[in-house]
Amino acid sequence: MIRYLRIKNLATIEDLELELESGFTILTGETGAGKSIIIDALKLLLGEKAQADLIRTGKDEASIEAVFEVQDRKSLPEDLELENGNQLFLQRIISSQGLSKSYLNGLLVPLKKLKELGELLIDIYGQNDHIFLLDTSNHLKFLDDFAEAAELKEKVRQAASRVRALIRQREELTARQKERAQRLDFINFQVKEIEQAGLRPGEDEELLQERAILKNSEKIAILVNQAIDISYESEESLVAGLKRVENIVSELQGFFPELEGSRLQLADFNIFLKELAGNLIDLRDKYAPSPQRLEEIEERLSLIEKLKRKYGPGIEEILTHLENIRKEKEELEKSEEKLSDLEGEIKAAFDDYRRLCGQLTRLRQERAGELEQLIVKELAQLAMGKARFRVEFRPLSPSLEAPSTIRDLGAEELEFILSPNPGEELRPLRRIASGGELSRIMLAFKSLGKEAERGRTLIFDEIDSGIGGKTADFVAKKLQQLARRHQVLCITHLPQIASAASHHFRIEKKTEKDRTYTLVKKLRDKDRPEEIARLIAGTRLTEASLQMARELLEQNSGRN
Repeated sequence: MIRYLRIKNLATIEDLELELESGFTILTGETGAGKSIIIDALKLLLGEKAQADLIRTGKDEASIEAVFEVQDRKSLPEDLELENGNQLFLQRIISSQGLSKSYLNGLLVPLKKLKELGELLIDIYGQNDHIFLLDTSNHLKFLDDFAEAAELKEKVRQAASRVRALIRQREELTARQKERAQRLDFINFQVKEIEQAGLRPGEDEELLQERAILKNSEKIAILVNQAIDISYESEESLVAGLKRVENIVSELQGFFPELEGSRLQLADFNIFLKELAGNLIDLRDKYAPSPQRLEEIEERLSLIEKLKRKYGPGIEEILTHLENIRKEKEELEKSEEKLSDLEGEIKAAFDDYRRLCGQLTRLRQERAGELEQLIVKELAQLAMGKARFRVEFRPLSPSLEAPSTIRDLGAEELEFILSPNPGEELRPLRRIASGGELSRIMLAFKSLGKEAERGRTLIFDEIDSGIGGKTADFVAKKLQQLARRHQVLCITHLPQIASAASHHFRIEKKTEKDRTYTLVKKLRDKDRPEEIARLIAGTRLTEASLQMARELLEQNSGRN
């Protein structure tokens, strides 16, 4: 609960401090005095979007800070450290440039952190909160929150999303059937064209080299013949000369044995020259002028260039393209089989979705019965003891033929229906005209789910708008009951509710030197009758209104 609140430079507030206690606290004051600014300040502290024009004229920044006393440590994150054993210090500073800084226990934190903590510490209910009762889309959310169905709802959402995705995939495959046949024809043509070419990596380079040789075959033949003649065929060839030298060295070896090594080297060189001559003869025969072979090479290179222009800059890229389109061809040829498999996947996913929807429906129906009993009990405490309340389910039928029926929220819609008085039929809440009834129903809804919790701060900002008389008495009693478990802060204009509080603050607005200020004063017991009388009779206080105020305070004092 909030122990201390300080607001600086926000709207008409220059510097306001509130020390708050447990139980039921009321804030009253003239319209426009600044009561709602205090609630707005708390909303800003807990993460609501801030506007620079909220900052007091002439000031550079506004700040809101609060000290919370935590009574239930288990409701907070485990890693959150408390000050002085059980306290949290929150602060938010808003600059005139529209920027803001958030602090937790003096440390700078993201604004999201304050918002997360705020949801664990405070509930704020405004005078228009009963509007949520009129929108049936909120009814399902309320029941699901009450039923703690978040985990199961997420599974249903994921299952619905999967079914819809598979259906879209099937539609895309079906739509591509004609395109698939055309694509297959095109791919088959490409595969056939490349396969028939029988390309080898590096083949174009080999052909270019061979073409260069054939184009220069006459020059090469002359050079080869000259080399053969010099090395082997002429009478003065190197082979013949080496043979004569070898014979001379053999004769000399008889006189000089050390020439044996030289003779052997001459023999080896002779063998080398013969091998060289043999290779040259092979070259001459292999690359003899051949116009036919040159034409074949030109045709082959022309084919390769044609394929390069169509499929890639080189033979390796062409072969890579061939491998890719073979895989694509295989995939396309399997698409019929894939479509059949996809039908099976869709059916299985849809069955899983319906199974999860069934679980969610059963959970909702089970908890709806509990909710109906609790709402009736709460309404009885608000002088609607004869009211009947029911959660009306409207089943939906998910269908694979209509993907829009496969909803993230499950297989039903629902609406809260009520009979406020005996003899009246159950009707949708949106058809209940009485503002007083709506306010009491809203308070009953807002009261639920708090029984197991203690020490939260519940803030009611003029929820009593549009009610009076006995209804105001019943709302006051309900707020008193809530204050036994929680810290309750309430802004009101009704004397019945104001007199029911244990603590009372009066909000005032004054003007000094052309500046407007919002001030707050905690009323002592002796000051309260005058403020309650003002709520009864307005600015004209009479002894009768003061006496009525004293009686209201005395009547309610025994309930706190």
